[in-house]
Amino acid sequence: MAAFWQQRGRRQEHGGLGGVIDGLGSVFDVLLANARLVLGVSGAAVLAIATLAVKRLIDRATSPRDEGDAKAEQKTLEETWQDLALIKTTPKPPKKQRREDLSEPLLSPAQPLVPGEAQDPRACSAPLGAPRVKSSPLRCLTLQERLLSHHSSRLAVPEIQVSLVPQLARSISTQLQNFLRSKCPELPFGRLFLSGALLDGLEVLAADHIHLMLPVVLDAGLWSLIPGEDTVVRNPQYWMIKRVDLGYFPRGCSPWDRFMVGRYLSSNVLNETLHKMLVASINWPAIGGLLGCVIHPVVASRELKLEVKHDQVELSITLFPVVEMEDKVLLAVPPEGLVENLWLESFYRAEVSKVKELDAGDSGVRQRCLRILNGVCRSHPTLHKLGGSPVTHIILHLSDSGSDWAEESLADRFQQVLEELVTYLEKGVLPSYFNPKINLFSGLLEEEIDQMGFVLYRAMSEPELLLE
Repeated sequence: MAAFWQQRGRRQEHGGLGGVIDGLGSVFDVLLANARLVLGVSGAAVLAIATLAVKRLIDRATSPRDEGDAKAEQKTLEETWQDLALIKTTPKPPKKQRREDLSEPLLSPAQPLVPGEAQDPRACSAPLGAPRVKSSPLRCLTLQERLLSHHSSRLAVPEIQVSLVPQLARSISTQLQNFLRSKCPELPFGRLFLSGALLDGLEVLAADHIHLMLPVVLDAGLWSLIPGEDTVVRNPQYWMIKRVDLGYFPRGCSPWDRFMVGRYLSSNVLNETLHKMLVASINWPAIGGLLGCVIHPVVASRELKLEVKHDQVELSITLFPVVEMEDKVLLAVPPEGLVENLWLESFYRAEVSKVKELDAGDSGVRQRCLRILNGVCRSHPTLHKLGGSPVTHIILHLSDSGSDWAEESLADRFQQVLEELVTYLEKGVLPSYFNPKINLFSGLLEEEIDQMGFVLYRAMSEPELLLE
């Protein structure tokens, strides 16, 4: 007891330090008593640990120790550093998030460094010891880079379709050819052949359709071509096939006379005859079982169409009777309406041949640009009718203007094609490259032209929108 009063007397001799310490002790006790209510469980625990450490430091600083006791002094110092470390390493309670903090970014944007200039460590916002996060700089792709990436990654047709679709279509073609020869031996049909963008390397996204061409062999001495603009329809895109010299070669001299309406070979009558054969006469379940697929003729379609379902692909095959006379390629695709003797002139073969010829001459990227634009039109619900011939003819028109079609100019040519499309849509007229009298927009409605023009007009300033 005497030692206690002696110690208390020493504390009072030092300017009343003991009273201050007692007062601090009382404050700490009050804080600890109310910490749980104010700070919660985790906050109270942190405050208790910190208070304990501070009280230990004060007690050791004011408690008497024997002079020369190096071990006691050393122990006191060690315990003091341990207490400081205890305070330093104690986890802080999570800060309550304010509402205004929700709109702030989690990470501040990194400041770029000047090459050759050392970074000031004081400018680093991250505290020492905190794990550094590697930030990869965002790279803004140019239109040229996006076009090349889009062409190589998003437009490619799956390899299984590239190999399986032509093989399957040729097998069906062989079966159909055998049927026509046995069913209609008097009709001189030519050999069926495949056509379409897949075979020409211009198909994009998916090989889900292909054309099957059925040649109709005519005797040039019995038939002649009449331009559509010289008929009542006044449409240069269509032709009529007229039977001639009926006085010398009466009906029946040509096996195709049975398909005439008036004095003209009717594309509509020929299509109806073939449609009945496809639907009612051919045993498609047996052919499909032989080829490992299911084949259904489309009954309600005006076109001669087959739907093919295989384990790995689904395919649509469209059959086109085709007449080749006087350097013209005519398809049995009559326009809707009462006129049924018209044959549509096709420029597809000439289009593909011309584009490939131009690319071979200057190592150009016309085919690549055409594939990108076809993919854009095919995937866009408003632009799907622009794919194919219209885009091809615009590229051919631009090629005549002396434009540079080198690979590094792909972005410029892509934007130029968009501008040309908008210009032609504003006029409502796109002249054919092979026959300027033909308007390739003649089959579009005015509302469709307005919608397409609006979409492309927006894309002129931001062409990347079409690649998303």
